[in-house]
Amino acid sequence: MQFLKTLAYIICYMIYPFSFLVPRSKRRLAFGSYRGGFGDNSKYLFIYAAEHCVDLDICWLSVNRQTIKHVRSLGLPAYWVLSPVGAWKALRAKYWFINSYTSDIMYCLSGNAIVINLWHGIGLKRAEFDIKSGPLADRYVKRTFKERFYHPESFRRPEYVLTTSPMQSAVFQRMFRVSRECCLELGYPRNQILTWSKEHVKAFVEKYEPKETLELIHKMEQYEKVFIYMPTWRDSQLNVFVQQFDLDVLNTEMIKQNALLLLKPHPNTLTDNIKGYSNIVLVNRTTDVYGILPFTDVLITDYSSILYDYLLMSNKDVILFLYDYEDYVRERDFHHPFDENVVGKKITTFEELLRSIKDCDYSSPEKERNRIIDRFWGDTIKMDSSKEILNKVC
Repeated sequence: MQFLKTLAYIICYMIYPFSFLVPRSKRRLAFGSYRGGFGDNSKYLFIYAAEHCVDLDICWLSVNRQTIKHVRSLGLPAYWVLSPVGAWKALRAKYWFINSYTSDIMYCLSGNAIVINLWHGIGLKRAEFDIKSGPLADRYVKRTFKERFYHPESFRRPEYVLTTSPMQSAVFQRMFRVSRECCLELGYPRNQILTWSKEHVKAFVEKYEPKETLELIHKMEQYEKVFIYMPTWRDSQLNVFVQQFDLDVLNTEMIKQNALLLLKPHPNTLTDNIKGYSNIVLVNRTTDVYGILPFTDVLITDYSSILYDYLLMSNKDVILFLYDYEDYVRERDFHHPFDENVVGKKITTFEELLRSIKDCDYSSPEKERNRIIDRFWGDTIKMDSSKEILNKVC
């Protein structure tokens, strides 16, 4: 397997120089996402372009055939990038819109493309070339030959990076080693759905999401209150939902309040033991959470960047469940002090969490919410992000 992997990369390096020779068209736009999926900022920008820019030749490209089948079922143009047609689409597109790296489409076909990295979240944790230590230190700090060879996409600077405020632009400059002029402070396409009316959201979900998502929304509307727990990933806690929660007790409290608790797992989180609860629902890990967030009332999270997206919705509350705060902040690097850049009811034990839910004690001062929103989102909260990005770049 290692031999085949190495051979594939050698072939990739052989193809890469030829990708500079194919003339690219400014009217052609290619979109892709991490792990060959269909999601995040690229997805929402792609859908906007398909609906509003009929004069442009746009397409979704992926190495995953199931993704291509799904996107085509929505009536949208999509191609397997390993096919002759898909590779040609990638080579002819002047603009590449990605969520992480050029590997979202295919690195070896990216020569002379103008790459716009839409990224996948703002927050406090250091990432990419701004990290100082940790599991990725060999790649971003030591920059070893092995890491450079097997991850060339990480070292390919994007022409533009999407950001959300002056503070975040300063962070992204370090992360991607780009100039201030390369930072587009235009907001995130995926967050526009958070500002729509619920009827507008349901119409979008019905058109572009699996039927299970709309069924979940209908279920959520039957309850007086909906909580959603979205923790960040921890290497040492594969069973985070079971380890930190007494689900039986929480389910009982949800029944008393005619409330629903949604558990949205990270792809690596184990969820085998979570089933059979009347008022606790395990959200499918492939479900696009942005379509269901407007129908929730309280976010339970920790150090996840979902906090900052959630704050964009009015009349929502946040609980910060920081049960491992001391260990986490000691092991992770932050751009800015954690306590000064978050808002929400801070708790550290399950007992406190249960009491907060029972007493409905989780509201935050409006002044503090506005201060955090201004720092992380600036003027971009007023923008039509998708429209602004395409106007700016294309």
